[in-house]
Amino acid sequence: MDFMERLKDKINEIPLLPIACALGYLGAGDSLVLYPLPGSKTVTEYMDGTKDQQLNYEIAMRSKLQSKINGTLWMIQNELANLAEIESQNNSFEFEELIITNMPFINQADDQGWYVFLLDVQAKITVFKEEK
Repeated sequence: MDFMERLKDKINEIPLLPIACALGYLGAGDSLVLYPLPGSKTVTEYMDGTKDQQLNYEIAMRSKLQSKINGTLWMIQNELANLAEIESQNNSFEFEELIITNMPFINQADDQGWYVFLLDVQAKITVFKEEK
């Protein structure tokens, strides 16, 4: 299923985004990432193997400039709150909706001047059984 990659692509399509979003964990320098969170679940499973799922994701950004992080995550939050469609490239899912579960918030500040802010979202999608 290619949902996480398509969500990352949607984030990277946002005009004037100051840094590209990647999948995985935060790097040592300025970084913006998307990764899954615990608590995702199948809501309904159908006889044909199709599943309605709720998937939890976090968008994290690390920088020494709080204003850059705050502005970037609010820009992403505003775009994702109005997101109407995400298309699968391999027809593995159908998008239903994306819910902002937490507005951008500070998670960490260290003694070297780095800050980490987070934004949490939940996706509701239908996942189709893989053809073998």
